[in-house]
Amino acid sequence: MRVGIIGYGSMGKMLLAKFSESGIGREDLSVSNRTLEKLSDAEEIAVITDNKGVAKRSDIVFVCVRPSDLKNVIEEIREDINPDALLVSLNGSVSFETLHKVTAQRIAKVIPSLTAEIGRSQTLVCFDGNVSDEQKTALTELLKCIGDVIELPENEMGMGSELVSCMPGFIASIFDVICTSAKGHTLLPKEQIVRMVLSTMSATGDLMLQKNMTFEEVVDRVATKGGITEEGTKVVYEGFPQVADLLFEQTLEKRKATAERAEKAF
Repeated sequence: MRVGIIGYGSMGKMLLAKFSESGIGREDLSVSNRTLEKLSDAEEIAVITDNKGVAKRSDIVFVCVRPSDLKNVIEEIREDINPDALLVSLNGSVSFETLHKVTAQRIAKVIPSLTAEIGRSQTLVCFDGNVSDEQKTALTELLKCIGDVIELPENEMGMGSELVSCMPGFIASIFDVICTSAKGHTLLPKEQIVRMVLSTMSATGDLMLQKNMTFEEVVDRVATKGGITEEGTKVVYEGFPQVADLLFEQTLEKRKATAERAEKAF
């Protein structure tokens, strides 16, 4: 199976590196980018070519470009891509219906997470109705090199993205606030506070996954009745729901507006 990547930004670069590390040889990997100088570090693991070259030699073509560039790239390669190849968009904002206005190609959409960097992405994938079972399996197996793969219907990709692709940013901002607040109540250095909280957060997630524990079970285990932890969890449950609701309301509204702008580009 030959894999091609169009666009060598942060996501394209990460995918190429992970595919290479998974054992795909240089002759089966190709990459293109508008700025050729950026591809200098990819020469040893992939064939450097242009967009049309990637399309011609690949069974799966990942298009890792901005929404404003997506239509132009698809139009550029549509006469060169193998009719049986799978076109993969890393942009979830443009619907399959809209994409099929400019190409009859079989299409999948893929949304990785930043945690792909350490092989622990919860990668979202959805397929249009023309994708074969063999292609679904091939893409899913390919993406396992960056973590778990979750297939969703197209209409749930937005909320799915909030929960896995955006979530590292949400989690980081929440705990940044917590660590900053903690610093105001202690002489411990900020670096130590952050390390303590990060290690505890990571271990708590692993504990819950390994022991199949719910959030409520963790709270019950730690927050004894009338104890100190219970006072803190009361504050969170009383004050944070409004923040969480506002977070999703605003991000989903922004996602809707982004999708509308992307659709208009087609």
